[in-house]
Amino acid sequence: MLDWEKLIGECSGCLKCGLGKTRKNIVVGRGNINAPLLFVGEGPGEQEDNQGLPFVGPAGKLLDVLLDALQIGKDQYYIANVVKCRPPANRVPLDEEAEKCLPYLRNQVYLIRPKIIVCLGATAMKYIIDKEARITQIRGTWIERKGYWIMPTFHPAALLRDESKKILMWQDMKKVKQRLDEICQNKIG
Repeated sequence: MLDWEKLIGECSGCLKCGLGKTRKNIVVGRGNINAPLLFVGEGPGEQEDNQGLPFVGPAGKLLDVLLDALQIGKDQYYIANVVKCRPPANRVPLDEEAEKCLPYLRNQVYLIRPKIIVCLGATAMKYIIDKEARITQIRGTWIERKGYWIMPTFHPAALLRDESKKILMWQDMKKVKQRLDEICQNKIG
């Protein structure tokens, strides 16, 4: 496994798939690298590609509002994506692209050592939990695997397209907040 500096350097020079040739910026992640909570999304969009940071566009702003409402502090989470480069026209990453990038995400998980991983949307769920799973069927359900608590939920972008999903994601994220509080209390007490 690489340390943070080497990981970022390797991501920055990566041309393992075609996405590296079309990106403006590599988007590794943002947040506390020692956080107990890791959010994993699909891949960078246009704003993320321009700024080099994940979840800074409209979906990211919605996620920020949700985290603020739940009082999940910026020091409590890190945000990453399955792929580190923007797919053209914000399409879903191809299996080949995701498979080439997954070692970087696994390296991030190894370095962060989160207690909770939240899969934001079907793409993150597919590569972290099960390729055959359906987000509408397993969202909001805790999955314990290899010492991690994993929660699949909708991607914030899905809420921008379908407001009926907002209450469901709110319910899922309340479970995440409750588990996060339990973990943090056990650490202190």
